[in-house]
Amino acid sequence: MDKIIQYMLDEDKGFGDVTSEAVVDEDKEVSAQIISKDEGILAGIDIVREMFEEYGVKVNFWLKEGSRISKGDLLLSCRGNARTILLLERTALNLSMRMSGVATAARHYADLVSDYDVRVAGTRKTSPAIAKFDKHALKVGGADTHRFGLDDMVLIKDNHIAACGTPLEALLKAKENVSFSKKIEIEVETLEDAVDCVKNGADIVMLDNMSPDEVKEVTDELSGLGIRQNSLIEVSGGITDGTIADYAKLGVDIISIGALTHSSRSLNFSMKF
Repeated sequence: MDKIIQYMLDEDKGFGDVTSEAVVDEDKEVSAQIISKDEGILAGIDIVREMFEEYGVKVNFWLKEGSRISKGDLLLSCRGNARTILLLERTALNLSMRMSGVATAARHYADLVSDYDVRVAGTRKTSPAIAKFDKHALKVGGADTHRFGLDDMVLIKDNHIAACGTPLEALLKAKENVSFSKKIEIEVETLEDAVDCVKNGADIVMLDNMSPDEVKEVTDELSGLGIRQNSLIEVSGGITDGTIADYAKLGVDIISIGALTHSSRSLNFSMKF
């Protein structure tokens, strides 16, 4: 993450901050504040603090990671060299606004199903290079991170199955070739495939793009066969804040939502000297 932040800063700086160098004295000291113009869940403030301190800017905290914030709240104050703060300003704001937007979406969805024994999770549908920041924000907001990368676990999706044969063939091949230390999850689209994969030892079965009625048919069948607890059941695909409770009440274990990271709205923060 440090390397990514440094790249962001270098990209923004280019060959130099020509505006600050033209109008701000080199040794000018200032105090600055980051103010919220939105309400939601604060995330990324620890990263902003570390960024400022790395460049010799003294930081005073006001709110902690995961705090619920409102319009007008003071998030952080700092004091240091004016040119340095101006160099860091946009990257710090962009990161914390993005992360707070993801955390806010995660908290919103998690709160909707807080009465159920289910875990809301993100996905890998994020932006290149900032996935780790998004994952951190999901956790701050109360959602599960799901996979960080391709090496976390075996997740057999539709394209893997298309290249292999059937879901069951793909599952059995994975069990044959993968260490016991890696969990195996497989995506299925039919009742029959779900039952076959649970019977054959999938750690997690993802019911992809199924309606609540179709999911209920699967869970009822697995319960009737006495194998419901053999695998975790995850549902995914097109789930919204209007439908998430319909899935949660069916007793599934995980509800994964790509929109938490691919479509969440950044919160609006500003810095003032």
